[in-house]
Amino acid sequence: MGFRSLHARHRIGKSAPMIVVAALCIAGGADAQPTWPAKPVRLVLPFPPGGGTDILGRAMAQRLGESVGQAVLLDNRPGAGGNLGAEIVARAAPDGYTLVLVAPGFVISPSLYRKLGYDPFKDFDPVSLVAVIPNLIAVHPSVPAQSVKDLVAFARAHPGKINFGSGGVGTSNHLATELLAVRTGISVVHVPYKGAATAMMDTVAGNVQLITIGTGAALAQVKAGKLRALATLTPGRVPNAPEIPTIAEAGYPGLEVQTWYAVFAPTKTPSAIVRRLNTELSRAMFEPDVRERLASIGAEPMKSSPEELAKFIREDYRRWADVIKSANLRAEQ
Repeated sequence: MGFRSLHARHRIGKSAPMIVVAALCIAGGADAQPTWPAKPVRLVLPFPPGGGTDILGRAMAQRLGESVGQAVLLDNRPGAGGNLGAEIVARAAPDGYTLVLVAPGFVISPSLYRKLGYDPFKDFDPVSLVAVIPNLIAVHPSVPAQSVKDLVAFARAHPGKINFGSGGVGTSNHLATELLAVRTGISVVHVPYKGAATAMMDTVAGNVQLITIGTGAALAQVKAGKLRALATLTPGRVPNAPEIPTIAEAGYPGLEVQTWYAVFAPTKTPSAIVRRLNTELSRAMFEPDVRERLASIGAEPMKSSPEELAKFIREDYRRWADVIKSANLRAEQ
């Protein structure tokens, strides 16, 4: 099940400090779990504060807090490529008071790390998809490529001469470029950075020549002529950049990669709480103020049932496991 089917359905149907982002004293109403929530809910973000994911987490937490009548506390726990925060939640009590907001690295890491402190399928209960950020492929203007086919031809003629940046080993923008390399047989050199923003700026500077990155971060540089967008990795064209072809239109169907975000709870969390969270998140993410804040980072709201999310992450896990194996990738422990 990909984003196309999910998105269509949605159109019709040292630790970091905790920050209080929402608290309204309102009655919770009748519910199968009338005592939940009786205290603030902790939302772990396995990312540093201040970035796009932090903006997403704050917007979501504020609305969720208003909906359930308790404060939702953001707890930024960056480290180990997002694995530290996931491990913390995997060990938390399954009482509905600890949640985690994850990105694709959640299901990429099991194939990338020899030792991992969590199992995404056994240690967590899926709650809901909440957002997606479309990605695009871009090159520095010095690269003589006006299309993805031009890029592939140039890379084949100059194996190992193109460096590509990413926000780190195992990030979705890293593996999206590896997927292109595996499918087309080109040889490009990965240069990992501590964050996608740094990778993008080094691409703008010409220190690396190629990058796959979210449209929210890249479009300003593209429109300024500092990067050249070759294709979006989306099923359809991006509304705020309709002139950029999709990867399928560029001649490479099946390479669609979008950065998704989802909420999980520790395994064995009461199903009534999971359902309540799913309902509240599905409503919160589509509120106008939340959509506006998501748009500021190039994100779009999403929703799913817990069952749809469970199926989706298994498919994503298998997809990236194949890429990691084909590219012979392994992260340092």
